[in-house]
Amino acid sequence: MLNSSGLYILLVSVHGLIRGDNLELGRDADTGGQIKYVLELALALAANPEVKRVDLVTRAVHDPKVSPDYGKSIEVLNDKTQIVRLNCGPRRYLRKEVLWPYLDAFADELLRYLRQIGQLPDVIHSHYADAGYVACRVAGWLGVPLVHTGHSLGRVKRQRLLENGSKPESIESNFHISTRIEAEETTLASASLIIASTNQEVVQQYGMYDHYQPKRMVVIPPGVALDQFYPPPQDWQPPQITQEIYRFLQDPNKPIIMALSRPAIRKNVSTLVKAYGEDAELRQLANLLLVLGNRDDITTMESGPRQVLTEILQLIDRYDLYGHVAYPKHHTADDVPELYRLLTATQGVFINPALTEPFGLTLIEATACGVPIIATADGGPRDILAACHNGQLIDPLNIQQIQDALKLALTDKKQWQEWSKNGLNNVRQHFSWDSHVKSYLEQVQQLKQLRVQSLLSPLRQAPADNLPDWQVPETNRLPTADRFLVCEIDNTLLGDQEALKKLIERLRSEGNTTGVGIATGRNLPSTLEMLEEWRFPMPDLLIVSTGSEIYYGPKVVLDTNWQRHINYRWQPEEVRQALAELPGIELQPPEGQGKFKISYFVDMQKSLSFREIMRHLRRRRLHVKGIFSHNMYLDLLPIRASKGDAIRYSALKWGLPIKRFLVAGASGNDESMLAGNTLGVVVGNYSQEIEKLRGYSQIYFAKGHHAWGILEALDYYDFFGSLSPQEQEMVAV
Repeated sequence: MLNSSGLYILLVSVHGLIRGDNLELGRDADTGGQIKYVLELALALAANPEVKRVDLVTRAVHDPKVSPDYGKSIEVLNDKTQIVRLNCGPRRYLRKEVLWPYLDAFADELLRYLRQIGQLPDVIHSHYADAGYVACRVAGWLGVPLVHTGHSLGRVKRQRLLENGSKPESIESNFHISTRIEAEETTLASASLIIASTNQEVVQQYGMYDHYQPKRMVVIPPGVALDQFYPPPQDWQPPQITQEIYRFLQDPNKPIIMALSRPAIRKNVSTLVKAYGEDAELRQLANLLLVLGNRDDITTMESGPRQVLTEILQLIDRYDLYGHVAYPKHHTADDVPELYRLLTATQGVFINPALTEPFGLTLIEATACGVPIIATADGGPRDILAACHNGQLIDPLNIQQIQDALKLALTDKKQWQEWSKNGLNNVRQHFSWDSHVKSYLEQVQQLKQLRVQSLLSPLRQAPADNLPDWQVPETNRLPTADRFLVCEIDNTLLGDQEALKKLIERLRSEGNTTGVGIATGRNLPSTLEMLEEWRFPMPDLLIVSTGSEIYYGPKVVLDTNWQRHINYRWQPEEVRQALAELPGIELQPPEGQGKFKISYFVDMQKSLSFREIMRHLRRRRLHVKGIFSHNMYLDLLPIRASKGDAIRYSALKWGLPIKRFLVAGASGNDESMLAGNTLGVVVGNYSQEIEKLRGYSQIYFAKGHHAWGILEALDYYDFFGSLSPQEQEMVAV
């Protein structure tokens, strides 16, 4: 990869089968136009001198049923572009609807990859709802602008399935549509920029969403690879695939009507077959070519494609279209432009009869080869024909309109020539990848003015821009830091303004490679309020509610994987019932409670000892972790949760050695993070319950109180230098 200056763009497209050449378009419902789009976008972006590097990140697939190409971790496309494949759930190939449970792990793998290369992308661009879910989390953790392209939308799909008679429970079962819509809503709320293909997509489709924000949306039509799609030259010879087509046809010299799509109900190819079968004149004028993906045995296909192909074969039989319709079983991506040129050479026509069409990349491809188009009066086709003036729109459910439009294109030679010429003249101006990338980069360069609203605004009731002396960084140092300072707030980091100011100065002047974290018993709003009040810069890592919640980055994004992890055997209601039986224990106010933290005041004069309280819970078969501090505060957490566990989880997640974490605390609440292989410091104003840690080789008891003690530890461990000799030896081991 090049090291020259320029943008590093990370594209995320999770599902389907993506590789650098010989795309298996139409193999299944997930390997369609989106796959081609993201690959060509990656290459087109990399060709621009403003772009330094493009990584296209997708799911690794290790499955004997598919090519081993899809299991390669890195596939280099050129010196600036590569496909990066990361683990995501089971090794086998899965359809996109069942990937949802594995997307958090995919996000973690993406973080691990960025940590390995040690570089933050300038922008993350997600494609489809699943990638949007992943990219929202990663972009939020890193503080990187998010760009999103939906390709198709869940609310639109659900509405159309309901209109076609599908039952709500069936839609939910087959498509996990509620999960998808929720991911889309979150993405719309988080993205700095939404790229749509058409104005209809912006107004009518995204307009159905609660987080519809048209000011963050821009229409940039996809491009076409003009080096592949062009009219047949004078010496053009019919491609080899024509032999596969001609074997179906009685008169292969007729013009050809072609439809090319996945075998999906939405593509409405059966209506086209009906229109052709019911019109004798149309059958006399032209042959019909149906290129509907690749198949070996229809009976082994998924139910959707199997249903579509079975219906089409039944219609061919009903209208006795043998000898008039070709439906080859296989084709390659390299065959597609040649098929368009075959249409041009025979003065045929390309048709897209889909019920809905968000864009319709095949229409642009056909147009670039000089083929007139007939297309559904929806979405992308409207914009394409308005720009190119090279065909006619039809109602996809009106068989008469389909027949009339096709016959006009096939019988009026003057009209055919005009449409062909118009398309060739206009398509390169409006739909080339060069023009797409130019508009794309113009928008990306403005993203600093379109910053994503973070969780800070509702929590603080004021945007960060109004508080210039409270430092909220734009990016997160987690992927690039080689050491980390994590501090408790109360009685440790905060308490002495002069010491805190000195610590901030040293972090700024000497801590270029140092990440900063907070680990506290406070909840998130209280933590942010205290940091703002004391003007401590926004940390990269926030561990709050005694280790039961982890947040990352300037956008304060929750780590949901951690919450799933600690939810193990957590029974909060049963815990409250058990503690209600004991004397001297009182629940703290609601602001002291959390989803995974139950907090109490303990009156030591009236209550059982801490050890007896925990034994009482164990006898009830309740698996909890208890943290007792200052002889009056009791926090009960899931068995897997604590500040120390949260720090170790974060270190593992981000690829940081735990021995390069300096943690600072002052009470029993901090014991879990001080003990172990972290570098620890107990500040001088500590509580007596932590005295038992004195003598631990990795814990320094400072003389200075509050942040003065932290400053002592920085020098003691040579934290901004090479770290202590002792620590270096341990890292080497």
